[in-house]
Amino acid sequence: MFELLVARCRQGRRTLAFPSAAARLPDRFRGRPIVDPAACHGGCSACAEVCPTGALTLAPLRLDLTKCLFCPVCEAACPHGAIRFTPDHRLAARRREELVLGGGPMRLASALEQRTRRLFGRSLKLRQVSAGGCNGCEAELVACGNVVFDLGRFGVQFVASPRHADGIVVTGPVTVNMLAALRETYAATPSPRLVIAVGACALSGGPVASAPWAGRGVPDDLPVDLWVPGCPPHPLTFLDGVLRLLGAISDDTAQ
Repeated sequence: MFELLVARCRQGRRTLAFPSAAARLPDRFRGRPIVDPAACHGGCSACAEVCPTGALTLAPLRLDLTKCLFCPVCEAACPHGAIRFTPDHRLAARRREELVLGGGPMRLASALEQRTRRLFGRSLKLRQVSAGGCNGCEAELVACGNVVFDLGRFGVQFVASPRHADGIVVTGPVTVNMLAALRETYAATPSPRLVIAVGACALSGGPVASAPWAGRGVPDDLPVDLWVPGCPPHPLTFLDGVLRLLGAISDDTAQ
């Protein structure tokens, strides 16, 4: 036991000083893309042709982050450098249309209205619903609770029952067999309630959108309050989005 305590002391502080300090991410991390339509030559369609989910459209160049898998194939295929990935983890938005990039700054998630922030700002309980996903997004959400990211220090926790929750976090494409379960979970969550869609599958169906057993993400009858893109999103992307929703982070654009 003594040896364990000594080893722990030697490790020092492991929890990230987020959001007060800049995030340190691996060099290979691919975050928010920068799209430069002015650099795009209309006759070149190489980037759109290699995109596995159809996230790119041309004339003018647009990148839909709800479909983007953050793979580097479009960046590698574009001979003009019109698309490049940055290490910026800030990606979450309040509205789906704000995740379509076409040049210029991206509008990040804004805070809930004041009354709702008073309800959830100090204690937010979330029920996670895995609606047919591959468990990649689910694994990153689990990581949010570890000693490095420590979601609980912000008063945000995952709970076992929708009856004890303030909202639901949806991952996966919402398969045919999970659609009813998702709607029942939402109905069992007391009002007022939040819906947070996490990952490309929950936002658009992702790479399985065309499969007959899969849906195209959260159905339209569930009002989404926060869209968190990625495949899967980094824990800091989820943390950043939730804290913006609660008003703990106020800057609203990413250059």
